[in-house]
Formats: sequence, structure tokens, C-alpha cells
Amino acid sequence: QVQLVESGGGLVQAGGSLRLSCAASGLTFSSYAMGWFRQAPGKERQFVAGISWSSGRTNYEDSVKGRFTIFRDNGKSTVYLQMNSLKPEDTAVYYCAADWRGPGGPIGYGYWGQGTQVTVSS
Repeated sequence: QVQLVESGGGLVQAGGSLRLSCAASGLTFSSYAMGWFRQAPGKERQFVAGISWSSGRTNYEDSVKGRFTIFRDNGKSTVYLQMNSLKPEDTAVYYCAADWRGPGGPIGYGYWGQGTQVTVSS
């Protein structure tokens, strides 16, 4: 049974930083592209960042480029999202997702976590 468990969310002031973690189990982690998505109240879920399964190539949504970094530790079956210079508009529930042998783009994810809340105060 595949499980993706996010952690690291919380309340932070604008300009601050948070690091989200997503621990995976029940799958061969190194064979999966991993992605981070977010959903703000009243809005559709949005792709934030992804990392491919093989080359480690990364992709980012334009509004987070230069502020967020996705990286993975295959030995720990964990993907991270380092978020710096946070803005109130980054407030959302953040989800991680897994895509078997995927490129780390915005589509194709078959497994999802339950999400972690990130709130950025102004």
C-alpha cells in the first residue's frame, strides 16, 4: 500500500522560510517522479514543483521560481520542498504526489498525500 505523508507545514510570517517533507512508503521511491502541489481556499489545485525519477531534473511553477527548491533523498524515500521568501499568496494546503517513472512535470501523478497546511501571515 502506497503512502505519502507530508509534514513541516505551519504558520510563518511573510519573508520567512519553511521546509516541507514527504515520506513515501510502499513503493520503489527511486522509480518515481515526485511533485508538490498546493490548493488555496476556493481555488483549483496547482502544480508547484516536480523532480524527475532518473535525472533529478526539476520543474517549477513560475511564481515560485527562485524561492522554492525541490530535492529528494532516495535513501530516505523522502522528497522535500524548501520554501524561502514566503508570501501571503503562498498560503495553501500543500500536497506531495508520485508518478511512476515520470518527468516531474505538472501531470500524470497517481499517488497523493493528505496534505499539510502552510499559512503565511502578512
